[in-house]
Amino acid sequence: MTIDNKNTSNTAKRRIHIFDTTLRDGEQAPGASMKPEQKIVIARQLARLGVDIIEPGFPISSPGEFQAIEQISRELQGTEICGFARCVKADIDAAVAATQAAARRRLHLFISASQIHLDFQLRKTQDQVIDMVRSMVAYGKQFVDQMEFSPMDASRSSEEFLLRVVEAAIDEGATIINIPDTMGYALPEEFGPLFTRVREGVRGGDKVIYSTHCHNDLGLAVANSLAAIRHGATQVEVSVNGVGERAGNCALEELVMALETRGESLGVETGIAVDQIYETSRIVSRTMHFPIAYNKPIVGRNAFQHESGIHQDGLLKNRNTYEIMDPEAMGIPRSMIILGKHSGRHAIKHRVAEFGVELSEHEMEALYIRFKEKADELKIVTDDVMLELVGEATDAHVQPFALVDLQVLAGSQKSRIASVTIHRSEDGSENTYTGSGEGPLEAVINCIRQAMPVDAVFEDLELHSLSTGEDASGEAVVSVISGGERYRGTAIHKDIILAAARAYVSACNGAVIAGRNAEAQRAELG
Repeated sequence: MTIDNKNTSNTAKRRIHIFDTTLRDGEQAPGASMKPEQKIVIARQLARLGVDIIEPGFPISSPGEFQAIEQISRELQGTEICGFARCVKADIDAAVAATQAAARRRLHLFISASQIHLDFQLRKTQDQVIDMVRSMVAYGKQFVDQMEFSPMDASRSSEEFLLRVVEAAIDEGATIINIPDTMGYALPEEFGPLFTRVREGVRGGDKVIYSTHCHNDLGLAVANSLAAIRHGATQVEVSVNGVGERAGNCALEELVMALETRGESLGVETGIAVDQIYETSRIVSRTMHFPIAYNKPIVGRNAFQHESGIHQDGLLKNRNTYEIMDPEAMGIPRSMIILGKHSGRHAIKHRVAEFGVELSEHEMEALYIRFKEKADELKIVTDDVMLELVGEATDAHVQPFALVDLQVLAGSQKSRIASVTIHRSEDGSENTYTGSGEGPLEAVINCIRQAMPVDAVFEDLELHSLSTGEDASGEAVVSVISGGERYRGTAIHKDIILAAARAYVSACNGAVIAGRNAEAQRAELG
């Protein structure tokens, strides 16, 4: 039997439950280990995101892990908590104890099912594995109503044995069967139909919930998860940013937005609050110290940014020309236009207008010539450079504030001391400010903040190397929050502290310009 996913106005969508394993499988990625208090912060954010089930760790692995799972179970009473265990009594006891306080919980037992795992890892026969499954599922079932079972490496198992082991688990009380592509080996056209054959081929197979857990070794985790959904799976195990062993897991944000964007075609929906996707991604990336690839779908820096003049022109006329999702709906700051050598006049004029500057045709042409020369020199024409170019083309100071000079005194024993000189375009004055901090950047920011007429909270800093070698330039991207709005500034320099300082000034200028534009609009309205 094949699940019919054709959706009509009279057909209710199937609900796909999102099972998040960021804190368990995600943390198993090399270098991703987290402290208990960090796991709790992420778990809270996952609850805000609206995931249906959280697998907060491997309870038997360490005392700290056990305590974190205990606290998450106590605190997140609105989310189902899953205790993870091998088919080993001690694992089950630890998982039961750690999740005792959860309002809703389940156990998730797993054991290897592929012959290569049985021969070289478990060193057990198929019959011995079946006996272990029967005894441990039965033992765990006495503690919980919801029992999930995973035959690890299912996609490389013999189908005959896979059916046997799944049937044994169902016989002993398993209510959820998770078929994992543990090694990321399957192809979608193979993996999807496997669910149909399991459901039809085992006794009681039509009475349980089906789940999938796909790894991304061949870049097919999302595709295989979608194939499983098409063949009846109603739960998908995912991780934020796709973190996990080796190449990682099915990425939560990619799967959810595939279902959100193509929900009508697939006939399914989730309960995820998509406006929390970006913030969740940022928290996980920062906590694990795992940078996100520029071209990462959904949450990557370039996912909703465009430099091509043809694309920019289309976007400025209608966003749907080159975007199939609304980034702002996912909490992603709107910054779709990136100015570079491929940008055209339309994009440049649009960006200048955002600064509150109107150019004559002659000034626009002068700016365009200067822009193209600078764009050939730099990879990206950042806001601070763009404002300088506008000033040259108009013989005016359009930057409310400009960083004229910066000095930092650093050392290994004392606080860092900095001084900055800031030019104020409104009256042409230049003033010098001093400050200190535990690091050189903190000292510099404390200086600049004194000059700014807006309360701009330093939210985030990204530093990227634009080349290799000793003469490499660094690109700084700074985000600030002012008046409840987020403003971003970018700058490039070989001195990364200077780049970050210029980016901060640029972000603050954005807040100042936005405030002035708002005042002007209010004045026009009376």
